Amino acid sequence: MSCESCTERDNKSTDVTMEFLLLGFSELLCLRVLLFLIFLIVHLVTLAGNAMIFMAVVMEPSRPPMLFFLCQLSVIELCYTLVIVPKALLSLLVVDGSTISFIGCAAQMHLFVALGGAECFLLVAMSYDRYVAICQPLHYVAVMSEGLCLRLAVACCLGGFAVALALTVAVFRLPFCQSHRINHFFCDVPAVLHLACTRSYAPELPLLAACVLLLLLPFLLILTSYVCIAAALLRVTSTAGRGKAFSTCISHLAITVLHYGCATFVYVRPKSSYSPAQDKMVSLVYTNITPLLYPLIYSLRNTEIRAVLRKMLRRKKKIAQLK
Repeated sequence: MSCESCTERDNKSTDVTMEFLLLGFSELLCLRVLLFLIFLIVHLVTLAGNAMIFMAVVMEPSRPPMLFFLCQLSVIELCYTLVIVPKALLSLLVVDGSTISFIGCAAQMHLFVALGGAECFLLVAMSYDRYVAICQPLHYVAVMSEGLCLRLAVACCLGGFAVALALTVAVFRLPFCQSHRINHFFCDVPAVLHLACTRSYAPELPLLAACVLLLLLPFLLILTSYVCIAAALLRVTSTAGRGKAFSTCISHLAITVLHYGCATFVYVRPKSSYSPAQDKMVSLVYTNITPLLYPLIYSLRNTEIRAVLRKMLRRKKKIAQLK
């Protein structure tokens, strides 16, 4: 949106009492009830799935590094959905869209980007774990120590929150036009940037920098890990051994493709190609569908998770029998 289509910078755009209007799915009024029920069911199943994995891993006395990272991934997904979905559900109940304060919008954007960024870094840590397990199996226990896993987990969270804070501050320091109607169901970066009253591409530079730090660099590190893993697997003469080693990477690869595919489509493009309808559809996938798929992917493909879940279910049966 250029300043030609609006008045001069809205004086209230720097006022923390200013409110944004999240239009959500106001153009789909006839499907409101159906969408609400679908999103609510998906949200509850997502919370239950990630909470079950979290509880199963926490109750396990001996936690390999991959289980530790999966536990952190489940926590991130739990927080991820809680930041976005409740407000999206509310927007379906209100005909003309739901309002969100300036501070609330900034907080939602910061948490969303921070959690998404932490997940990007966590996927790098998980790829490094697979690299050490396959390329340096004799040194795996020594390298992937509990202390290193904890430091990697903390670094993932701090890195994501630091980049998200810088991006959020840069976005909300921009002048906004008098229209504060966000054509989205949450305060996503492209949707808020679309309201900025600027003619230049300068406001997109912080988003570009965040994409480099949160998407490009982690993706290159993951790609490097898998190039090394592929080279190591090519030296394995046994087809069965090669397949067994690669099968431990399938879950991580599937989640990496889902996460980076959606994020790249939404954020790595110029403001001029912004499409609210497309963004909302893709956002529906990575805020509702992918968090639902993560527990399913890992519970179906990861033998360690399956074993831990079976142990938890056996414990529950024993407790029920004692009662």
